[in-house]
Amino acid sequence: METRDAEVALAFIEAMGRGDAAAAADCLAPDAVTVAHGTGKLAGTRRREVILATIAAFRELFPAGMRPEIRSVTAGGGRVAVEFKGNAELADGTPYHNEYCMVFSLEGGRIARIDEYFCTLLADRVLGERVAPGER
Repeated sequence: METRDAEVALAFIEAMGRGDAAAAADCLAPDAVTVAHGTGKLAGTRRREVILATIAAFRELFPAGMRPEIRSVTAGGGRVAVEFKGNAELADGTPYHNEYCMVFSLEGGRIARIDEYFCTLLADRVLGERVAPGER
């Protein structure tokens, strides 16, 4: 089970990196949420529909993809923690290289919740209003 949970989490990150909302949707439970921790404008909770719309928007934001560089994966007890670096450039050439830790909670082989930790200051500065803010 731990291996399968890790595969689902990594498949989600890869789909996100490609801006592939359809592939990401296959990984998510119907009531999935993501919680971006921090105090920036992009912190907050996003429901499944917003998660998928944001991933679809990544295709335009990052034409060459986010190209996630996985640093570590730890799985157990229905949770998977993945540390990675995003290696992206916006369509206008602005670099966006953020560090992430995503903690996935899975139920029935699908992602029910993602707790995201990243530099919200950098995300706010580079992505600004290009990404929908989370619910507070």
